[in-house]
Order: sequence, then C-alpha cells, then structure tokens
Amino acid sequence: MTILATQPVTDQQRPYRWRWAALAVLCLSLLIVVMANTALIVAAPDMTRDLNLTSAQLQWVIDGYTVPYAALMLLCGVIGDKYSRRGALLTGLLVFGGGAVFGSLADTTPAVIVARVVMGVGAAIIMPATLSLLVATFPKSERTRAIAAWAATSGLAIALGPLLAGWILESHSWSATFLINVPIAAIAAVAALILVPPSRAVGLGRIDWIGGLLSVGAIGAGVYAIINGFHFGWSAGPTVAGAAAVVGLAAFVGWELRHPQPLLDVRKLGDRTVGGATLAVLLVFLAAFGAIYFIAQQFQFVLGYGALETGVRLLPLAVAVSVGALVSGRLAPRIGLRGTVVAGMALAAAGVLLLTRADGGSGYLDFAVPLILLGLGIGIGEPPATDAIMGRFPDSDLGAAGGLNDTAIELGGSLGIAILGSILASAYKQSVAPYLDAAPLPKLSGDLAAQADLAMEVSRESVGGATIVAQELAANPLSARYAEPLHDAASVAFADAITQASLVGGLTLLVGAALVALILPGRSGS
Repeated sequence: MTILATQPVTDQQRPYRWRWAALAVLCLSLLIVVMANTALIVAAPDMTRDLNLTSAQLQWVIDGYTVPYAALMLLCGVIGDKYSRRGALLTGLLVFGGGAVFGSLADTTPAVIVARVVMGVGAAIIMPATLSLLVATFPKSERTRAIAAWAATSGLAIALGPLLAGWILESHSWSATFLINVPIAAIAAVAALILVPPSRAVGLGRIDWIGGLLSVGAIGAGVYAIINGFHFGWSAGPTVAGAAAVVGLAAFVGWELRHPQPLLDVRKLGDRTVGGATLAVLLVFLAAFGAIYFIAQQFQFVLGYGALETGVRLLPLAVAVSVGALVSGRLAPRIGLRGTVVAGMALAAAGVLLLTRADGGSGYLDFAVPLILLGLGIGIGEPPATDAIMGRFPDSDLGAAGGLNDTAIELGGSLGIAILGSILASAYKQSVAPYLDAAPLPKLSGDLAAQADLAMEVSRESVGGATIVAQELAANPLSARYAEPLHDAASVAFADAITQASLVGGLTLLVGAALVALILPGRSGS
C-alpha cells in the first residue's frame, strides 16, 4: 500500500494533489457522526420495548451521546491543532467505532448508555478535526466549495441515519443499528491514512488546559440543563446544572480574556462576522432538529409508517440540503455573506412555518414541502456561515474555529429538541385531555379498571403512547370500537401541538434572521 499523503500540507508549495479525495474521507467521517444521532429517531421505539425504557432512561440514551459530543468539541479541536489533526481524526474514528461495537453487544440500559457516551466522545474528536483538516488542506479559492460539500453531507446524514436504521430494523434488532457505523469508520480510518495529509498548527504553545476544563464543564452542564429541564421540569438537578453552566461560562470568558494563549479567543465572538455567523448556525439547527423531531413522530405514530418508510420519506430533506449547498456556492459571490445567510434562514423559517397548517387529516405531502424548504434553507445558509467562521481564525486556531462552529450546531440541535419538544409535549397533553376526560370507556372494576386508567395516562403523555394503546385496544374484540376514536383524537391533538411548536420555531428563526442581518457586515464591512 502506497501512502500518498506523507508531507504535511503546511510544507507543500502547491495545493495538495489529492485534496478532493481527502474531502471525501472527511465527509465520510462526518457522515457517521451525524447518522449516530438521527438513527435513534427510528430505533428508539424498538429499544424502548425491548429494554422497557422509561422516558428518563430513553432521554439518557440520547443524552449519553449529546452531552460529551457538545462539551468536548472545542477542547478536542485545539488538541488536534497542537499535536495532529489527522491523528485526532484517526483517534476519534477508533473511539467511535469501539463504542459502536460495544453498543451492538449491549443488552442492558446502562450498557447502551455507556456505549452512547463513548461514541459521543469519539464524535467530539472527529467533527472539529474534519473541519480543520478541510480548511488546512484546501486553498482559499476552493474552500467555499469544499465547505459546501461538508455541509451537504450533514444534510444527507440527517436522512440517511433513519433510512439505514429502518432498513436494518426490517430484519434485525435495534442492536444491529449500532453496527452501521463500524465498517464506515474502518473504511474512513484506512482511507485517512492514505489520502488525508498530516496537519498541525505551527508554533502553537502550551494548551490552555484550565480553559479547556472550564469549557467542558460549562457546555456539558448547559446542554444537560437545557435538555432535562425542558423535558422533565426544572427540578433540583437541571436547575443546579444550569446555574453551574452560567458560572462556568463566566469563569471561562474571564480566564480566556486574561490568558496569553487562550483555548478560544473569545474576543472573536465580538467580531460581527464570527458572532453573526455563529448565531445563524445555532438558530438554523435549532429549527431543523426541532422540526425533524416532531415530523418523524408524525410519520411513525400518526401516519403509521414503519422505520424504513420513515427514513425514505425524510430523503427530500437530504436532497434539498445538497441542492441548497450547490446554490449557495453560486449565490454567495453575487449577493454576499449577509444576503446568502439571511436568505437561507428565511427559507428555512418558511418551511417550519408551513407546518402550522397541519391538522388531523394531514398527509405526507403536507410535510414533504416543508421538509424541502427547510433543507434548501439549511443548504443555502449554513455553508457560507461556516466558511465565514473558519476564515476569521488564523491557521493555528483552526481546531478552535471548527470546535466553535460544531458546538453551535450541536447546541442548536439540543435547544431545538428540548425547547420545541417541550412545547410539543405540553400542547399535546392540553389538546388531548378533553377527549380522554370524556372518553366513552366501559365501566370497569378491579384490575381492568387499573389497566384502563394506566392506558389513559399513557395516552395523555405522548402520541406514541396513545398509538400503542390504540393498537392494544384494536387487538381485543371487546375494546376494538374504542381504538379508532382514540387514535383520531391523538392525531388531532398532535397536529395542534405541531402547529404551536412550529409557530415558535419559525418565528424564532425569522427574528434570528433579522438579528443576523443587523449583525453581519455588508460587502464593505469587516
């Protein structure tokens, strides 16, 4: 085997010859990181049934990946700058693949959570490395196109995760969905050794470990507080975590402002380009992940699509992101950074706001059009925002820049699922309650009455619970006539909930677009 990339890109006089092949490896690595998050959309119901997961346990299965993923990206990006960006990529792929193998063998809830935590750590190493390697490998004249391809991969992975997981679930258990990632990680690691050139920052001093620990603590506590506080209420745990996040963030900023070589030059966030672009990335993914969260539930629980069918029906989003990224590359030179980013945000907001038209009789096409608009908005708005963030940092800080961009993506996604998901759940409970309170159930006594009360309580909690109860009612001839009215009531209630959550998400993105338009400089600004 001939190793093509033996010379660091910093030592090369001309652009790296195999840079487009290297980009394919970086995109492949990014693919599994995003797929690991979205595959749970269709795998969660099977996991819940097989492991008897409570809502809190299922949330930890999700958070086990999200919290370390968000918390560690900034520090891992800087470590890659210092020692080896390609080495960081390979390490991340190894950790991620190991966690996936362990997850495929896990048969208890704690083991699954541990596997997800390990995969989250691997993802935190991989993601900033892909972006810093991309910027280090490509000349500025080609960087916009390369970042557009990187962004399009994120959109592809959003839909590809549920699609591949759904295909596997047709004939295998949920544990096999972990194995999707293993061969891809192995191929990416081997290809990285062959095609991705070595790269690290030149003349970078000692790592700011105190700043790194403060960033990990602040971001990790913040993400935990956001997710658990909005889903389960602001009890002692989330409240203390939220307070710790605020204190940790203040300490991090104060430390970084005084440090001679900070982990992240926080003054950069005061730069109109960096600040506006970071806000745009965060808000776009807040709306996107929130919308995908409840659209997937609509497909599975209301429209009755199976895991594979749900994945297939999310594909228009992926195609639209790819098309939007291509359009963005042509649009940005003509109307500038501000015009392109704001146009993408406005288009994504239009897609989310279209979901407010949902009702109990909405079919697939009522959701396909919003998905396409949302995907186009992501594809148009994210690449120039990411390019702008990376372009404002020196070559020695590419890992920090990548960590900042990727943290904005993950934090935005966490906020979207937490806040919009909380609005969705609250609105559903409020809307379905009148029907369940007046539900024409037969008069029961003893154990049957207790089972009926439990069934109604489950139906109040979520559309998924109501769907399961309706299926159980339909299977019993004595209760079959109550199944369809329950499912119809839950469908109408969930449509009302989608309307309310979409209104908040869409308006948030529209207001955010206006703020970004004010913050980002015009063509002549700096």
